[in-house]
Amino acid sequence: MKGGVFSAPGDYIYFKSQVPLHKIPIGSKQWRYYDFGPKVVPPLICLPGIAGTADVYYKQIMSLSMKGYRVISVDIPRAWNNHEWIQAFEKFLDAIDVHHIHLYGTALGGFLAQLFAQHRPRRVRSLVLSNTFVETTSFSAKMPWVPIVGWAPSFILKRHVLSGIRDSPQEPFIADSVDFVVSQVETLSREDLASRLTLTADAASVGPLLLPDTSITLMDTNDYCATPQSLKDQVCERYPGARRAYLKSGGDFPFLSRSDEVNLHLQLHLRRVGVEPQPDLIPSVPKDGSGGSSTEPNNEREDADDSSENDKRDSGAPSTSESVDPPLVPEATGSHDLDNQLLKMAKLSNGTGESLPNAFFHDKQNLLVSRALLNVTCEFLILNLLPLYLGNCTLTGNVAAM
Repeated sequence: MKGGVFSAPGDYIYFKSQVPLHKIPIGSKQWRYYDFGPKVVPPLICLPGIAGTADVYYKQIMSLSMKGYRVISVDIPRAWNNHEWIQAFEKFLDAIDVHHIHLYGTALGGFLAQLFAQHRPRRVRSLVLSNTFVETTSFSAKMPWVPIVGWAPSFILKRHVLSGIRDSPQEPFIADSVDFVVSQVETLSREDLASRLTLTADAASVGPLLLPDTSITLMDTNDYCATPQSLKDQVCERYPGARRAYLKSGGDFPFLSRSDEVNLHLQLHLRRVGVEPQPDLIPSVPKDGSGGSSTEPNNEREDADDSSENDKRDSGAPSTSESVDPPLVPEATGSHDLDNQLLKMAKLSNGTGESLPNAFFHDKQNLLVSRALLNVTCEFLILNLLPLYLGNCTLTGNVAAM
């Protein structure tokens, strides 16, 4: 990880200003997610690993939604066992009115995706698994303190989560991806970290899937990864007929460090399983970006304040969201207002018929002339009076000597 203060990438800042962040409570679970793309297209739902949030898949949302796919990226809510996760995820799908889904999961997210496909086979149409595993026995053996993980302080949990990330010189894109994920870990609460560690260490394994291997794509990186190679080999053995999409490098977070390759493989997978994109139905966002969530300072997970929009709606004022452009197209906002302000300033009168800029420069010119005259006067006096002063001093000295 690189030293210094983390600075959010420019494309991420723009993504936050354009794509809305949703937060909905379902039962005792708080779901935080992004949903962007044509609603008529069966969605690709992205599930992050133990250190990820819904934000880590922003590059996939930006790229695939522009091609006509619907992408949903979710946070893993607080669930303390696998069955609780399956039931909570099913209620979430019901709440957003989604029935048939395609799942893309990395690490812990890939494991949870397989469990959901096993227990709810009618809802899952395909899987994309990246650097994941099919059983958690090895993780539970390395965490004998799991029974008390709920009482552990936050800094210990964060240290354990980040311990699997390689901290050594890496390619710039991989180092940037690590820094971004570490910044997201800082936004997770102690309860979020404890629940994710519990899910990782909860002794469980994926059973047989009704989903055919031809509907599964395995996308692993060939360089260093926190998931041991032996566990990734078990996934390959479990799905021998799955399509392989190996990445030469990318580290633990190829969806950030090798986003172009990952997006290409995701697009090929969706086309192969019969998902037809709808580029003509790409959703629109307001010109001023008010449709997106606010940029969160210090990456704190807070909702944008929409009280001003509600006031406009109540007063009958027209909403700015009625004028729309294609999404994720940068547009300079506020420049016209700035120009208008400058023009108004130039037209303001100072009471003498002169515009403010002209009056300002006129006064400044007078001041410079006055200073020049003062300097000339001082120089004249010094040059003419100094000899008289020195002569008087000499005469006084001679008289004193006599």
